[in-house]
Amino acid sequence: MRLFICEKPSQARDIARVLQATRRGDGCLAGSGVTVTWCVGHLLETAPPEAYGDRYKRWILEDLPIIPERWQVVVKPKVAKQLKAIQGLLQSCAEVVIATDADREGEMIAREIIERCQYRGPIQRLWLSALDEASIRRALTALRPGEQTLPLYHCALARSRADWLIGINLSRLFTLLGRRAGFDGILPVGRVQTPTLRLVVERDRAIASFVAKPFWTVDATLEADGTRFRARWQPPVNACDDSGRCLTETVAQEAAARLEHRASAQVSSVEIEAVREGPPLPFDLGTLQEVCSAKLGLGVQETLAAAQSLYENHKATTYPRTDCGFLPESMLDDVPNVLRALAAASPALAQWLRSADPARRSRAWNTAKITAHHGIIPTAVVIDLAQLSERERAVYSLIRARYLAQLLPDHEYLKSQVLLQAGQDRLVARGKQIQVRGWKAVIDELGDSDRPEPSQPLPTLREGADIRLLGTTVSAQRTQPPKAFTEGTLVKAMKTIANQVDDPRLKQKLKDSIGIGTEATRAAIIQGLIDHGYLQKKRRSLAATAAAHTLIEAVPREVADPVLTALWEQALDRIESGQLSVDTFLAKQAAWLTQLVHNHRSLTLPLPLPAPKGPSCPVCRSAMRQRKGRTGDFWSCTRYPDCKGTNPIKMSKRSVKPK
Repeated sequence: MRLFICEKPSQARDIARVLQATRRGDGCLAGSGVTVTWCVGHLLETAPPEAYGDRYKRWILEDLPIIPERWQVVVKPKVAKQLKAIQGLLQSCAEVVIATDADREGEMIAREIIERCQYRGPIQRLWLSALDEASIRRALTALRPGEQTLPLYHCALARSRADWLIGINLSRLFTLLGRRAGFDGILPVGRVQTPTLRLVVERDRAIASFVAKPFWTVDATLEADGTRFRARWQPPVNACDDSGRCLTETVAQEAAARLEHRASAQVSSVEIEAVREGPPLPFDLGTLQEVCSAKLGLGVQETLAAAQSLYENHKATTYPRTDCGFLPESMLDDVPNVLRALAAASPALAQWLRSADPARRSRAWNTAKITAHHGIIPTAVVIDLAQLSERERAVYSLIRARYLAQLLPDHEYLKSQVLLQAGQDRLVARGKQIQVRGWKAVIDELGDSDRPEPSQPLPTLREGADIRLLGTTVSAQRTQPPKAFTEGTLVKAMKTIANQVDDPRLKQKLKDSIGIGTEATRAAIIQGLIDHGYLQKKRRSLAATAAAHTLIEAVPREVADPVLTALWEQALDRIESGQLSVDTFLAKQAAWLTQLVHNHRSLTLPLPLPAPKGPSCPVCRSAMRQRKGRTGDFWSCTRYPDCKGTNPIKMSKRSVKPK
């Protein structure tokens, strides 16, 4: 019997349907010579500190650092029955096919079970990027040898255990130091969440310390051949800043007065450039989250949930947790089928589909640039748009527009720049004249463009011509502070955090690994910082709380620095290539951590920390948040699932409605 191990029940049902495994069993679906079973995410988790000794139940500085000699895992209680079912299937199968998500974490979910159950038979890997029937059938004909993807498990295992070392030890260390300073709550520290929090803290500080500077602009209105256009006065070097802004009002007013007394300006140069602009790549998850935050006002977790539902429940789109926007060239064969499905689902797309060319190859079609997954695109499944929620329809529309853009003509326009001289004053007029809207039309109408880009067509001008000068306008303006992060722009900053690193090799490593966190974890990291009370939402913006500022001042610079992730990624690459063992990597992390704890054990936090909102967890003393349960609302520990502490919500007399 060949056993397929999937990551979640919905995925198992889709694969079982193709394999004609329709007979229900204990935690599985069976067919002729094949059985499909499923996990529910991770069935196993790294054991908590108390598993290594009862003394670790109490948080004491003298016990730090906690470094296991032999790592242990425990079964998640809620899924113990499913693990037992898989264990029984592994004992009777002849071959295993790992069919979990095609990435490091997916590999680990299956391999940790296989290892715990001591299965020693042959293993193959099903590498899936979409759950529609055609994609599953194609992947089933191209199973990979298990040895090929085993290094992904080693990478995930090393990262998971090293994150445990940092999270457990430094969170306990700074929580205990916080209690010494009067803070009765948890101060969580982590390799990804702490640099993320630092990004927001530093942005808030930049906004708070920003001093607006006034500057002035002078715009002139000109006319040639019956066409009016605007040109901007260029201030002299001694009157402007590095950005070319005029900082002296009298200089701007005097220039405007001079221009008012002139009847014309002479064209000194004309530059015209024909520009062909290809479409943006299909979405990766981070870019989708950024656009949905800006256009739809969605949080990153809300976007991920909608994209996951489109993939799992509706089979409308491909795998969402991807860091890549490119598409394999082999998928060009699917374009006609996808277009037919889009047409059947939405007749309103007819005008775009008539213009779409299935043979067109944008830069998105590049097999060499594919990582574990390709960009998020529609599948060839005909869906009923009425069955989607309003949020799902909005997200699907964005994904669909980006895909259609790959099949439409390039956006073409003429970009013009004209320099004019009016006595001692110089003017610059810039224009854009659209020749072919191309893919811009579908993005503007159905996609992620907020509004069509404004353009100023310029008349035909020649050097030496005198152009009529009609008048001028002086505008007083002020420089603007940096914008506060939104959830979408924070995800983008996590992806592009290489910009914060000076070392060129480490900078490149962060670029190669797409920043800190993964497409699958960034949303949860941001939500965790909000739940713990370190970030707060103000409409769409995020702001760091006082506790966040204190924590970032207190933690060692190297912990809040993204360089740590870059160094880890270098090491994980070596693990994947067989040049470094998991044990050696963890030994180096343990030595570094031991020294760091020793250096900061006697640290005094710079400021008293504010008390967290709501009650404290009865188990770990962390902050709690309100959740909805089957029998009503209750308080749950913000460290869930690491801590299962709960409290009932006590109703006040005032909250009880009279009968």
